[in-house]
Amino acid sequence: MTRENEKTAMKTKDHQNSGSNQLKVYTSAILFSLIVGFSFLGVKTSISTATPMETLTYRFNFAFIAVLIPFLLGFIKINVKEKPRKKLAFTAGFYIAFMFFQAVGLLFSTTIESGIIFAVVPIIAKVIAGALLKENTSWKQNIFVCVSVTAVITMFVMGAADITVNIIGLVFLMISSICMAISNVMMRYVRADFRPIEISFFITGGGCLLFNLITLVQGLQTGTLADYFLPLSNWSFTLATAYLGIPSTLISAMLMSYMLANMEAVKATIFGNLSTAISIVAGVLILHEPLAVYHVICTLLIIIGVIGVSLPSMAKKEDTNLD
Repeated sequence: MTRENEKTAMKTKDHQNSGSNQLKVYTSAILFSLIVGFSFLGVKTSISTATPMETLTYRFNFAFIAVLIPFLLGFIKINVKEKPRKKLAFTAGFYIAFMFFQAVGLLFSTTIESGIIFAVVPIIAKVIAGALLKENTSWKQNIFVCVSVTAVITMFVMGAADITVNIIGLVFLMISSICMAISNVMMRYVRADFRPIEISFFITGGGCLLFNLITLVQGLQTGTLADYFLPLSNWSFTLATAYLGIPSTLISAMLMSYMLANMEAVKATIFGNLSTAISIVAGVLILHEPLAVYHVICTLLIIIGVIGVSLPSMAKKEDTNLD
């Protein structure tokens, strides 16, 4: 084989490996959207039985137990020695803060307001990633981001009989969305130092510690500490929070970390909007909720936006490998 043929063969192999990696990344992104999209079923079930804080506590209990057991049995390795642990703490901390402020915000606001606020997370992530990671997107990608965000907002507005704005709730939800965007950017920032399982371990561990502490303090103040395990007597609550904890918190955090290790922050974050479209479809298929024309149109626009943001990077990567 000549040197030229060897060079061509190497480029072909690199191109095939790149294509395989891209397939894994986008498969992970779609799986992430599906898991998060169906999580609304768990939320609806759990909040009908327990308070938002109790739901968060058991959600992170299940998540941390699910990662702690294989760690103690030696099936997974966590090694953060001689690594920038402050960066890991910031990454996990902002993710936990996102969950906390979301729960508090929903005490004052509606899910409509929450959906509208969190629709703009990709835009916030784009701004932060541009400043911290120097990531830039093309004008075409910016248009597709706006298409996806606008479609999500339109879907929530059209589905609302009445939208009342609560300033306190709005502030908490905005802080939550900013924390979520920062956490996503930080996951990409620390991708060279920490594996997705290590990031997820500290997210679930930190959340488990914080929310249990809050629940215990509340129990002491109200004299309901003896009722700590009471929600678990309801099997619907137990199954719902198990789903919210293991797939929707632990696995989704691992998937997001993996996605952010292999694609820009705004491209990974935009899949959160796709989960909104999936939740609408799931509501129609499982809960037999009404399907309106605007649901179909907005869902298609969300999908178009996600694909539009993703395709340019894929095409660019393929062109680079073929040079």
